[in-house]
Amino acid sequence: MTSEQLAWMIRRHDVEMTHISGGSHIGAVMSVADIMAVLYTDVLRFRPEQPKWDGRDRFVLSKGHTGASLYICLAERGFFPVEELKTYYQNDSRLSGHVSHKVPGVDVSTGSLGHGVGVAVGMAIAGKQDRKDHRVFAVLGDGECNEGSVWEAAQAAANFALDNLVVIVDHNHMQSLDYCERTLNSGALAEKWRAFGWNVIELNGHDHDALCSALKKNDSGKPTAVIAHTVKGHGVSFMEMDILWHYRFPHTGWEYDQAVTELHRCKPEGVEDPYTPNGIAHPAMPGAKDEADLRSNHTVGETFRPTWFKLQEVAE
Repeated sequence: MTSEQLAWMIRRHDVEMTHISGGSHIGAVMSVADIMAVLYTDVLRFRPEQPKWDGRDRFVLSKGHTGASLYICLAERGFFPVEELKTYYQNDSRLSGHVSHKVPGVDVSTGSLGHGVGVAVGMAIAGKQDRKDHRVFAVLGDGECNEGSVWEAAQAAANFALDNLVVIVDHNHMQSLDYCERTLNSGALAEKWRAFGWNVIELNGHDHDALCSALKKNDSGKPTAVIAHTVKGHGVSFMEMDILWHYRFPHTGWEYDQAVTELHRCKPEGVEDPYTPNGIAHPAMPGAKDEADLRSNHTVGETFRPTWFKLQEVAE
């Protein structure tokens, strides 16, 4: 499976999982999908048949509310049956809304923001002390960077020269119920991580080649922070940069039908949709009020898009 194929599967599974469960955070899963896909196809060292293999790379999803993305990666890579994804968020399911260590392939439960990076730093220190050659990766959100514990961990990582540690910030510019800039402005994240003594790489978080290159072996002698600029809800146009989709799920009708239809338009070759193999023959369309609401929400989102496009131009 290629990273492009896995990224598509993350988005398609997530539409279904949140639709069935009425769960949250579909927008954040869409923004982090490409990062997770590259990690689980081209970067991380693991053995699905031996989830606790000592030689594996360690991974911490610090933004644990996007646990669906991790569950999907693990299922698609063979840690547990894909069919189990349908139990997400359900009573008695081990696939809880926030990441659970009860799931094979998950090293630590997460969801309380600001905690995962500190755990990753501890893992990296232990790896150094035990003279192991595995690496430690952590994915966190930009809103999560408001937590003081993140910067305590960052300072410790630089102090101990943890060049076996990589932090990837899913910089989608949104958190909870508003934009990061209007909640608690963290300023230029790349400059902050650099000021804490880290090797910093800033890139388009939907560019698989750029991600793969940045996540290769680090020769700087420092921990690495990858600031991955992403679009919340990326992959489904009416979800993009719309804060509504932090907590909303695709309801039966036009929301579900249009999300599936849009994903099918960009489905990579060699991928099979386990839910709607041929797409939806006659997808429901939004009504006049729905379209008016969408236009209103997208107008708000345009405020922050120039920064995103400017970064794309630099990358090209």
